[in-house]
Order: sequence, then C-alpha cells, then structure tokens
Amino acid sequence: MDKINYNRLKAVLAENNVASKTLAKHLDKTESTVSRWCTNDVQPSVENLYQIAKFLDVDIRELLVSTKSK
Repeated sequence: MDKINYNRLKAVLAENNVASKTLAKHLDKTESTVSRWCTNDVQPSVENLYQIAKFLDVDIRELLVSTKSK
C-alpha cells in the first residue's frame, strides 16, 4: 500500500530555502522529529503546523496536501 502524503513540509522548506535543521532549532525539536514530518512518517500537531507557518511566513494551508482535485 502506498504511503499517503498529508503534508508538504519538505517542499515548503525547499521553496523557502530553509533547512530542516534550522526549523528544528527554532521549534526546539530534534532534527529526527522534523525529518519524520518531512517524510510523512508522522504528522506535526496543529499547534506545530501553526508555529511552522508563522516561522516560514506562509499560510498554514500551504503546509498541507489539498483534499480537493483541481
């Protein structure tokens, strides 16, 4: 069964030229935790998504995979 991607964190970090290590330090999380978020192995909480969006200065919706087809 294919793994479902729920978040776009890895892509948004790349688009904003921010290293996952930098995000981990800002959120006071381990690099391993952020890495697992980026690979969609686990998902960040809503509170963490909010903090990530604020740090990257993006709309929180940009961090999530849309459920609507275009």
